[in-house]
Amino acid sequence: MSYNLLKGKRGIIFGALNSASIAWKVAERAVAEGAEIVLTNTPISLRMGELNDLAERLNAPVIAADATSVEDLENLIDKAMEHFGGKIDFVLHSVGMSPNVRKNIPYPELNYTFLDKTLDISAISFHKVMQVLYNKQAMNEWGSIVALTYLAAQRTFIGYGDMADAKALLESIARSFGAIFGKEHKVRVNTISQSPTPTTAGKGIAGMESMLNFANAMSPLGNASADECADYCVTLFSDLTRKVTMQNLYHDGGFSSMGLNPDVFTYLTKE
Repeated sequence: MSYNLLKGKRGIIFGALNSASIAWKVAERAVAEGAEIVLTNTPISLRMGELNDLAERLNAPVIAADATSVEDLENLIDKAMEHFGGKIDFVLHSVGMSPNVRKNIPYPELNYTFLDKTLDISAISFHKVMQVLYNKQAMNEWGSIVALTYLAAQRTFIGYGDMADAKALLESIARSFGAIFGKEHKVRVNTISQSPTPTTAGKGIAGMESMLNFANAMSPLGNASADECADYCVTLFSDLTRKVTMQNLYHDGGFSSMGLNPDVFTYLTKE
């Protein structure tokens, strides 16, 4: 069902790769709610994924951009505004990758060159995106910028590695830039702390299936799906949340507030 929450709005979606991506679901939901969008991902991701198929179906242009490159981001924002014929109303940052996690390097043995890449791709890129939007005054008043994060920024999840450090930095950047963007341009900046989700990137984390099952058993409402996350993103892009900013918003079925759920004992017994 569509509520036309984003009718007349224009946005950029970072990070859609295939139908398992949360960003893919957000793109579909945003267009269903009346938005016009631009899709973007790295050049190599465009070759690996299925984004052109989504773009054709949603009548959305694809503009290649490495989110860690300010030059690429400047080109992206310029071309997006040219395509829209004006400023931007919403942006989704769904970007994250850790070479340490991909190579199963234990946290005490982190490769620091890889750590630099993790932080740049997964967190500092969010600052770069907002810096370009800010410098170009590319956002409309009451616009909304959202990044996806995870509870590992606050609690330790063995196996999540240096991505936890990146998510903590991401959330700090959202607060710091959110204060400035809100004061000067009435633009909202928030992060969504999503349930563990079986995306292409998520499947690369050691023990992901066990993490999914445990979180589902612990959460009173169960894990939030990618489709449900897309619904939540749409509400934050809409005018219904104009005074919500600088928040880390938990979208996890209640997991983040739980201490113990008896259903976990059943899960552990099965395991």
